[in-house]
Amino acid sequence: MPSKGAAPTGSGPDLLATVASALVVCAHPDDESFGLGAVLDHLAKMGIELSVLCLTHGEASTLGARPGGLARLRADELSAAAGVLGVASIWLYDHPDGMLAGEDSATLAAELAAAIEKSGAELLLVFDRGGVTGHPDHERATALALSAPPELPVLAWTLPAGVASQLNDEFGTTFLGRSDDEIDIRLAVDRSCQRRAIACHLSQSGDNPVLWRRLELLGAEESLRWLRRPA
Repeated sequence: MPSKGAAPTGSGPDLLATVASALVVCAHPDDESFGLGAVLDHLAKMGIELSVLCLTHGEASTLGARPGGLARLRADELSAAAGVLGVASIWLYDHPDGMLAGEDSATLAAELAAAIEKSGAELLLVFDRGGVTGHPDHERATALALSAPPELPVLAWTLPAGVASQLNDEFGTTFLGRSDDEIDIRLAVDRSCQRRAIACHLSQSGDNPVLWRRLELLGAEESLRWLRRPA
């Protein structure tokens, strides 16, 4: 892990250089690809072992709806995308999609603790506070990560304020962005691997103009901020 006293900077990828393993804590299959895909590809190329804890099967999605079959389909999509991104382990739970806020905190905490122990995670990766999109399931997943032992740093994927504002103006969405002084790390990324992972989630990406516009606006850069900084 980064040495004690290390302070994040605007560029800051060097702070990740000694992390051996990282665990993504997310709500739905595709969060790891649509949101964090380029970041995970970057970390995998640094030699960081990646794992994913996904709390729901995403069965409530209105995209690619298949009565009785969407949960299984999305599990298969997650498995395929994880392979593209170089994810070593997946823990996929069956909490109800769209209703994570009402799930038992002790049960969620036990599932997280087990994933941390089995993965040996030294870093937790999440969506930013507010879930980036405003989705309450995203917010609950991030809150769960922050309930982990305090020595575990929590790093959040976020959007620059200008990108969030542009998307909201164009699509009537509820993206939450961050000003420059709230962003700790800017990563130069290659999106080719992320795009292949997104293609694995065909049920959700086939008719998703907001996703493609977001990637266009972000270009070759992703933004991250510490929700819990390294010691």
